[in-house]
Amino acid sequence: MTERIADVGRGISLAYERIGDTGAEPLVLVAGLGQQLHGWPDAFCAQLAGRGYEVVRFDNRDAGRSTHPRFRPPSLFGMLAGRFPPQQYDLMDMAADTVGLFDALDLETAHIAGVSMGGMISQTTAALYPDRIRTLTSIMSTTGSRVLGRPALSTLRMMGGKPPKSREEAVESAVRMFRHIGSHGFPFDEAWVRDTAGKGWDRDPTAGGVGRQLAAIMKSGNRTPLLRKITAPTLVIHGDRDRMVHPTGGAATARAIPGARRETVRGMGHDLPEGAWPAVLDLIDQHARSSDVPAP
Repeated sequence: MTERIADVGRGISLAYERIGDTGAEPLVLVAGLGQQLHGWPDAFCAQLAGRGYEVVRFDNRDAGRSTHPRFRPPSLFGMLAGRFPPQQYDLMDMAADTVGLFDALDLETAHIAGVSMGGMISQTTAALYPDRIRTLTSIMSTTGSRVLGRPALSTLRMMGGKPPKSREEAVESAVRMFRHIGSHGFPFDEAWVRDTAGKGWDRDPTAGGVGRQLAAIMKSGNRTPLLRKITAPTLVIHGDRDRMVHPTGGAATARAIPGARRETVRGMGHDLPEGAWPAVLDLIDQHARSSDVPAP
């Protein structure tokens, strides 16, 4: 799992790792809001690689060791009012980053799977670059509708806190958040959350990226008409205990994408607990193998 940096064009560089055998079927994993590449657990990625995939995980722009723009993120009130600075990017820009990574790694086509915001980026990539995506798996994500897939009020209150100013604060904040939005139907792995949050702080202690990524989601608006253009075989996975993206978001995603299949993982919230891995891994693997898209 050697970390490298790729120039994906338009002044953006992305940090990435490749896991598995070179030449195996490529599977690109896209991280969620404020999350870094190691938010996809090492063992989860290794098990995917063991099933015959070359797994690529990466830091989105404004996260980890990828490019961070320098402009100040808009306020929440500004986002809700549709006021964004001229430099503000959107999900289409992040989809272009993703395809730029495909180009940098010589991936003509790939399977793609994304969680939360990563699901939104993956959906957008599949809609805008249909010839590059073999299959799409959208996990705990939504369409951008303001009336579906909404966070619980208790989650919104937790999201309104001040950003951490130290490694310790970042770790404790992550523990509180994932105890709340995590999978209440599975054991909570506090040690993994602490380790992941600590690594995240060590790789990137800046705070503005989350606000700019959130603004990218808000600026993109309701993407339902765009999702209707997706032609890649699509699987939508959602938990029934999700307090960050209500399961109505997954249902709306499946309705919007022609031919999409929706699967519910009982007890799963807005994370990937180890207890849910067998179900999620099987779903991703079976979906990729059952597609009629030929290998490049």
